[in-house]
Amino acid sequence: MAKRQAELEVKRLSLSFGGIHAIRDVDLSVHTGELVAVIGPNGAGKTSLLNCITGFYKATSGDIVFNGRSITRMHTHKLTSLGIGRTFQNIELFPGMTVLQNMLLARHTRSSYNFGLACLFSPSVRREEVRHHEILEEIIDFLEMQSIRKELVGSLPYGMRKRVELGRALASEPSLLVLDEPFAGMTLEEKEDMVRFLLELHDGWGQTMILVEHDMSIVMSISERIIVLNFGEKLAEGIPSEIQDHPEVIRAYLGDTTDLGLGTKEAEEVA
Repeated sequence: MAKRQAELEVKRLSLSFGGIHAIRDVDLSVHTGELVAVIGPNGAGKTSLLNCITGFYKATSGDIVFNGRSITRMHTHKLTSLGIGRTFQNIELFPGMTVLQNMLLARHTRSSYNFGLACLFSPSVRREEVRHHEILEEIIDFLEMQSIRKELVGSLPYGMRKRVELGRALASEPSLLVLDEPFAGMTLEEKEDMVRFLLELHDGWGQTMILVEHDMSIVMSISERIIVLNFGEKLAEGIPSEIQDHPEVIRAYLGDTTDLGLGTKEAEEVA
C-alpha cells in the first residue's frame, strides 16, 4: 500500500466542559509515516485530544490542520472521507453482524455509486463491489482473520474483536490512523500479535499513526516520538529514551514508575 500524505498540526488546542479544562493550549504535530504515541496519567486529556482530532468533540479554541486544511469544526463523516480513521477505547462494532459485514460498512465513504445504481446493480457497481472485497480480503489476510471472516463479531473473544476493529478502521483506507488504547484488555499473546501488526503497518505499509496507550513497555518499544499530557497540558515531547528519563514525566507517573522502566533509586531521587 502506497504511503499517503498525513500531515497533522494541532495548534494551541483547548477544550472545556463548563469550568473544567480537559485540554489547555496543546500543540503537537504528526508527520507522514510517523508513529506517535500520546501518554499521560488517567484524566490527562488523552482521549479528549483524540476526540477533537476525529470530530467527536469540538474544541473550545485553537486549530487542527490536516494536510493544510483546517478540520477543527468538521463532522466525523467528513473527516473519514478526508482520510482519518479511528479505533475506540471501548469497542464500537456491530455484534450481530459478521466480521466481513462490519468491515464492509467502512467502505461506504469510498463508494461512488448512488442508491439508484445500487438497486440496479449495474456493471459499474459490480466492478466497484469487487474492488471493495479485494481490499477487504487483503486486510483480512494481513490481520490473519481468514478463519473468522464469516463469524458473528459478538461470538469472538475480546482480543479478536479489537483486531476486527483495527481491520474496519483500515478498510476506510485512512492516511492517518488514530488508535485509542489498542492494547487495552488484551492478553500478552494478543498484545504481541497487535504489536506485530502495528509495526508491519508502519514499516511495510507506511501507515501514519497516532495512538494513546497505557502500556509503557509497548509505547517505548514501538513509538518514534512520544507526547506526554498531564492535567490537560503538554508536559513533554521527545523520543522514547528522552521521555523515559524526563524528570517531569517521572513526577507525573510517581506511584506507577515501574511502567516507565524506572528503578526504586530513580523514583526516590525524584521524590
